[in-house]
Amino acid sequence: MKASIDAALREGVLQIAQQAGAAIMQVYANGFDIEHKADDSPVTSADLAAHRLIVDGLTQLTPDIPVLSEESAQLPWETRRQWQRYWLVDPLDGTREFIKRNGEFSVNIALIEHGVSVFGVVQAPVTEVIWHAERGGGAWRRTGQQQDAISTRVPPASPLRVAASRSHASARTAALLARMGEIELVAQGSSLKFCRIAEGTLDVYPRLGPTSEWDTAAGQCVLEAAGGVVLAADDGVPFAYNQRPRLLNGDFVALGDASLPWQDWVAGL
Repeated sequence: MKASIDAALREGVLQIAQQAGAAIMQVYANGFDIEHKADDSPVTSADLAAHRLIVDGLTQLTPDIPVLSEESAQLPWETRRQWQRYWLVDPLDGTREFIKRNGEFSVNIALIEHGVSVFGVVQAPVTEVIWHAERGGGAWRRTGQQQDAISTRVPPASPLRVAASRSHASARTAALLARMGEIELVAQGSSLKFCRIAEGTLDVYPRLGPTSEWDTAAGQCVLEAAGGVVLAADDGVPFAYNQRPRLLNGDFVALGDASLPWQDWVAGL
């Protein structure tokens, strides 16, 4: 299935992502307060500023397409289940990295059609690099006026370059990494992990533990369009979206090369 994204829509969304990134950096530079949501996850004024900007921008750009953002995720399942096409947004992915001021956070915008992420945008506010992709239409990295097609590293060289979350380490993940043999572990935050695999600078991102659908949708589109996969660890099925009342994902493995023996790594964990 090829995404039906025209140039005007694509550029409009990229502009919205860049504007959100600029709003985040304004808060980053001037200081911010930290609050906590019901699940104890942190939220800052940067999350909320980017949320408002993105929702308003997408609503103006595509008034017929609903928007589901992390900061407006209370929409009932009875409403969401009717959606065949919608925007799925994480206004500030990597809030913990933002709070730590390590620069590894992103803006995520994905268009979902019939459960599939068909258009994805990941913007890095600190560097202003933007990755975008259309299902069936390739993946791209844009820096200023320079845009380059990207693809995964297939076959990967040894040692495998493995992305590790800076904020979500666990004993299960440590056991998985031990099974992978010789690897080079690279700490990386937010959806930037998917993008690094997509451009061939990393090879694998294993995630054993919960994430939300807005954490993965944009990055999955970029990675799949670049030749990689994002697979549920229990059954090897690519992630689908808005298929159930809960918005939490299960364990998964993101791979630049789908032929890697990921089943051996996750078995029994």
